[in-house]
Amino acid sequence: MTKSGTKSSVTSTGGKSRARSAGRSAGSSRSGARNATSERNITIVSRDFPRKGKTDWARVDALTDEDIAEAVANDPDAVPIDVDWSDAVLVVPPRKKAISIRVDEDVLDFFKREGEGYQRRMNAVLRSYMQQKSKPKKSA
Repeated sequence: MTKSGTKSSVTSTGGKSRARSAGRSAGSSRSGARNATSERNITIVSRDFPRKGKTDWARVDALTDEDIAEAVANDPDAVPIDVDWSDAVLVVPPRKKAISIRVDEDVLDFFKREGEGYQRRMNAVLRSYMQQKSKPKKSA
């Protein structure tokens, strides 16, 4: 008996028949074509080999402080940065703990559809729930 969706052939050798399943090769492609496509579509980025950007860093390095000040002054989107850091407070985010959690597939898909940071958003929803439950109940 073969698996559903696979081809089989029966060969007879000396009165005995053997069934061969093509299940191992089902859904595969020519190895040469597959490898060429995979290599073309995969971009490897690491700290050791960062992606080459479009910024002309030699030109940026050649800018003087006066050139930068002039460019900022002429930029309509530039906002003056006059920040007094003397009253700044360092906020250290709480430590995270890696766990394994089972959630409904549609819930996970919903958060993933929103883009990167879905785990952070899920954590924010759980934190909001926790804070609502931790509030003292109002007495009438």
